[in-house]
Amino acid sequence: MANAIRVLAMDGVEKANSGHPGMPMGMADVATVLFSKYMKFDASRPDWADRDRFILSAGHGSMLIYALLHLTGYKAATKDELSNFRQWGSKTAGHPEWGHMPGVETTTGPLGQGLANAVGFALAERHLAARFGEDLVDHRTWVIAGDGCLMEGVSQEAIALAGRYKLNRLTVLWDDNAITIDGAVSLSDATDQAGRFKAAGWAVKAVDGHDMKAISKAMAWATKQDKPTLIACRTKIGKGAATMEGSHKTHGAALGAAEIAATRLGMSWDHEPFDLPTEIETAWRKVGKRGGKARKAWEARLARSPHATEFTRAMRGDLPEGAFDGLNAKIAELIETKPAQATRQASGAALDQLFGAIPDMIGGSADLTGSNNTFVKDTPILDGPDYAGRYINYGIREFGMGTAMNGMALHGGVIPYGGTFMVFSDYSRPAIRMAALMGIRVIHVLTHDSIGLGEDGPTHQPIEHLAALRAIPNLLVFRPADTVEAMECWQLALEHRNTPSAMALSRQKTPAVRTEAGCENFSARGAYELKYLTEGEARVTLFASGTEVAIALAAAATLDAEGLPTRVISVPCFELFEQQDAAYQASILGRGTIRVAVEAAVKQGWERFIGEDGAFIGMSSFGASAPAEVLYREFGITAEAVVAAVKARV
Repeated sequence: MANAIRVLAMDGVEKANSGHPGMPMGMADVATVLFSKYMKFDASRPDWADRDRFILSAGHGSMLIYALLHLTGYKAATKDELSNFRQWGSKTAGHPEWGHMPGVETTTGPLGQGLANAVGFALAERHLAARFGEDLVDHRTWVIAGDGCLMEGVSQEAIALAGRYKLNRLTVLWDDNAITIDGAVSLSDATDQAGRFKAAGWAVKAVDGHDMKAISKAMAWATKQDKPTLIACRTKIGKGAATMEGSHKTHGAALGAAEIAATRLGMSWDHEPFDLPTEIETAWRKVGKRGGKARKAWEARLARSPHATEFTRAMRGDLPEGAFDGLNAKIAELIETKPAQATRQASGAALDQLFGAIPDMIGGSADLTGSNNTFVKDTPILDGPDYAGRYINYGIREFGMGTAMNGMALHGGVIPYGGTFMVFSDYSRPAIRMAALMGIRVIHVLTHDSIGLGEDGPTHQPIEHLAALRAIPNLLVFRPADTVEAMECWQLALEHRNTPSAMALSRQKTPAVRTEAGCENFSARGAYELKYLTEGEARVTLFASGTEVAIALAAAATLDAEGLPTRVISVPCFELFEQQDAAYQASILGRGTIRVAVEAAVKQGWERFIGEDGAFIGMSSFGASAPAEVLYREFGITAEAVVAAVKARV
């Protein structure tokens, strides 16, 4: 059965003339034991909510998971799909991609992120077990990780989190083959990995990764521990290859026709590529059906459970009825009271209205809770032994937080959000990118969004970060102008099920700019006319986001008084504006007028609004350490500067 994995892996890579056969061949024995004896799954129901999750963190070895899915009978994992490995339109992408092939739980390939996702899966499992009971939620998360995963820095953030939270349903199977692309691991690393995991609070065991009895005993041991477990599986990369077994050359290239022929001969495997002996195929199909009885028993428990409707809704990702009733009432109140406050405070006020109405929301912060305004009063902290709380202390681990949130969202049943300073989105950017690539609902609360954070200085003042985040496809970057817009943006982030969001929020106070009642969520348009002309033609169009909208409004008042009729466009979300029809976009852009944009960040991206002839009032350098009002004045981000830019173009 293990040799079937090896042959399919080398055949798939050979046919594509591209890929990584070494790891699948080396870990075939471990994977065979895992799937045939310990994994709880039913190949006929890839979406079974209480299945065990298998994560191939070493995603370059993707033929391992594709072979397993094919062998166990997942309908989508056909022989044709395996033979079209890495080809246009196939479900068998070069690295496993969530949403393409049923049975792939997360997109992996950037090493370490799969392992870090697994921490989120395990957190979600424990939380949902506390919420709905272990009759409905009682499963494990299994990870295959390689030396590269453990070298990446995010692995330390992940294992420290898992150890702190005693996530005993999480097991990492380390492909300890001592090989990297360049050669031996010892060329670049001498870490005591077992010691590192033990120090982080894990239980650790080492086995011969080709001794199936030893592997099985280790997995049985793992299921009985009260902490997360690492099984170090000593393997040979390319196990079974005729002459290349143990060679780093098997890592990332096809073995070649001669080596494959010799390997087949050595295995007594007298079958054409992608063909399987009947008895082996039958044995593997039996493995794929093994969980059917458990799945049917679970479905019966679900049908009887008083939690059935709520559990099904949460796992489906639907929001509860009336999720935004409190938020909408608060928006109506705010339009009347017109408070001046920082948009990070506005975000916190939005959460006050949303958190109780949407019990699936789980918050957190990378050790900046008080600054990020991500904590809703009286919320229990998520922690063992019951894990029922809804707020996670992630510690100073922005990347680990982002990857864990991705895992939570992929698991289902929870909607994660987490906060840090916007400048540290650089640390979590790889996780944000992966959320966007997968199309999952994860919300990043990024406060202190400009030079407006003041005295902490340029190390903490995000200048290029808005442009960098806006460059990521399928990411909604919201920069609300006031409390009303902040609440509208939160609603939009929660409504977009297939898109992550980044909330850019200010430290400093800003006046209310939305002061007229209306039934429409104007932020949903991405850009809208905040100050419009009731009669006559506009000569000037000012664009702004966030705290700079108030500056644009002040400039417009001056320009109007000086005989230059001016409209102001609030731009809370570039990406939603791009989704509007051409007629709406044209009506907003105001071609034929003098166009000026103002944002306390770099210009990149604003050309879409102001064209080649427009002016930009913003940053072209790093910031400085001083009070916010001084910085805005010294860097020339003022209403006076906007007026001067307009007059220079009259």
